[in-house]
Amino acid sequence: MRIALYQPDIAGNVGTILRTAACFGVGVDLIEPMGFAFSDRALGRAGMDYVPAVLVKRHIDWAAFEAQVAGRIVLLTTRGGIRLDTARFEPDDVLLMGSEGSGVPPEVHDRAELAVRIPLAPAMRSLNVAVATGIALGEALRQTGGYPA
Repeated sequence: MRIALYQPDIAGNVGTILRTAACFGVGVDLIEPMGFAFSDRALGRAGMDYVPAVLVKRHIDWAAFEAQVAGRIVLLTTRGGIRLDTARFEPDDVLLMGSEGSGVPPEVHDRAELAVRIPLAPAMRSLNVAVATGIALGEALRQTGGYPA
């Protein structure tokens, strides 16, 4: 199981996601360009001292990521898709999160083998990307028996 972040905009969200990934022992793919300089200082407050514990792969663009991805791409999206509580995850899934400001372009959306949405209360648009990542990762790890011992 891995998390992939498509052109993330906000360092604090990435730091939080890296901390989550460290705690659950999953790797993270960062698909550039990013909206901030990737540095310890940018990630420091949210990622704290957890960031060095994460296996992070940086990819210069979508094509570079797509060329090496192993496993199914599971896109978390607000645009339809299967509800999280009915989706079926596999151990080698890559949970793809879009950019905070613009999500993912149509060609990336169409590339996903599975599009999943987290059901929200009526009139609510979306969750913070770091919160959504934690919710989706938790369900995926639960289903696949992937939680750390």
